[in-house]
Amino acid sequence: MHMRRWAGSWWTIKISGAAAAAAKRRDWNTFGQYLRNQRPPVGLPQCNYSHVLDFLRYLDQFGKTKVHVQGCVFFGQPEPAGPCSCPLRQAWGSLDALIGRLRAAYEENGGAAETNPFANGAIRVYLREVRESQAKARGIPYKKKKKKKKRKASDHDQGTMMPSNSSFQSSGI
Repeated sequence: MHMRRWAGSWWTIKISGAAAAAAKRRDWNTFGQYLRNQRPPVGLPQCNYSHVLDFLRYLDQFGKTKVHVQGCVFFGQPEPAGPCSCPLRQAWGSLDALIGRLRAAYEENGGAAETNPFANGAIRVYLREVRESQAKARGIPYKKKKKKKKRKASDHDQGTMMPSNSSFQSSGI
């Protein structure tokens, strides 16, 4: 079951468990095929974060998201007025979701969490750079959401605070 709903400025897609499992399996098989097509072929035990980065860059050729380059007249404009020759790339959100699925699939297929190439810090850095560059190209600066600080419960919140006004303290009645 695919459901699309608007959530703020992003579309979110709710996918059933079976569809999510199928997507994870499809992505895992695609990555495995990519490794087998390398010259020389790369076995999963030899796979590291650099193979994952190469895979993400390889996928860019199949992207559908226009990413304006620095010299383009539409660079930094959220709604460009016309066509341009800037490249199509994979959207950051798609790459982020893909890495999440592959990270889980790696461990489900016998890989150890400690050696998971999809969990490597270099992958997080790459995804952050893609996110920031795509946001800049669209003229929509990405702002990291700050975590709300937990408010310390004060005496007032607990209902134990006494009014400090002297007229309440001694009414004389």
